[in-house]
Amino acid sequence: MYTYMSVWLKMGVYLSTPKTEKASEDGENDRLRYGLSSMQGWRATMEDAHAAFTNLDGLTSFFGVYDGHGGKEVSRFCAKFLHHQVLQHEAYAAGDLGTSVRKAFLRMDEMMCGKTGQKELALLKAAADHSSSNGQNLPESDDQNGQTNHWPSEEGINSGYKGPSSGTTACVAIIRNNQLLVANAGDSRCVICRKGKAHDLSKDHKPELAAEKKRILEAGGYIQYGRVNGSLNLARAIGDMEMKQNKSLPAEKQIVTANPDIVTVELTEDDDFLIVACDGIWDCLSSQQAVDFVKEQLKTEKKLSAVCERVLDRCLAPSSGQEGCDNMTMILVQFKKSMDQKPSSKQQPGPSAK
Repeated sequence: MYTYMSVWLKMGVYLSTPKTEKASEDGENDRLRYGLSSMQGWRATMEDAHAAFTNLDGLTSFFGVYDGHGGKEVSRFCAKFLHHQVLQHEAYAAGDLGTSVRKAFLRMDEMMCGKTGQKELALLKAAADHSSSNGQNLPESDDQNGQTNHWPSEEGINSGYKGPSSGTTACVAIIRNNQLLVANAGDSRCVICRKGKAHDLSKDHKPELAAEKKRILEAGGYIQYGRVNGSLNLARAIGDMEMKQNKSLPAEKQIVTANPDIVTVELTEDDDFLIVACDGIWDCLSSQQAVDFVKEQLKTEKKLSAVCERVLDRCLAPSSGQEGCDNMTMILVQFKKSMDQKPSSKQQPGPSAK
């Protein structure tokens, strides 16, 4: 039987030599440019995924990091579908970005519990296993299949399938005009550099936090060794459906919830760049250390993906069993001055969903 202890053991498996090959890319539009890089490192498998779109709908840019655990399929599912669900919710058309994003996070769990979602997870896992056997970390996702735009609206809600035991964090940054919205569930993190100083725009959802602990205990869970039910070292995630089986509680109040914290800020001329990264980075660098490192690299390196690659190399542990052995993914978004520029119809899409 698949148990959370087996997840914990699987997460502790390391290679004898780290895989330092990186999947990197760059893109830009009239208002910003981005670079990203991901690396498997010492882990036996690569469970991170990401999505980056400079032109999600003509006015909006979307960047997301998904740090999987217990398997790679849920993180890839989110990289493939979450941004579509943001676009398709009625609140988005009404201009309510926060509501559409929150609903999209929660909708991931519903979708994965249906027959269509179950099939999609299996396909994503098979594709990921195939790419790994061929020495590739993150395959290009077929982001435009028919299921994307024609998903059964209610499927999953009354399905007998309980959904995946594996899960993922989700940390996304959405930029529209001068507004930046950050939604986070888990311990990936978004940090903005403002006047050279690091400002966290998300909170790491660890079980010991008062609000998280209260929800966990009230839902019938417990915390042991700093882990939810003795196994999961984060309190919010998409997936992990074994932790979401209390039928008397809504999704927001389950032992583990996909309900994101949402922060909205107005961008100004004082904002230089944005970092969205998984905890493989934050285990090794504080928010300010990461900002300082990026600032120093930008003095001589203009290619943002190269800066991300240097951060990954900086964080990689020299040997297994210590900080710096996790999968690592980082997206660096640099704002072009001036922030009062209007979006152009000639934006370069630069899409990525991996």
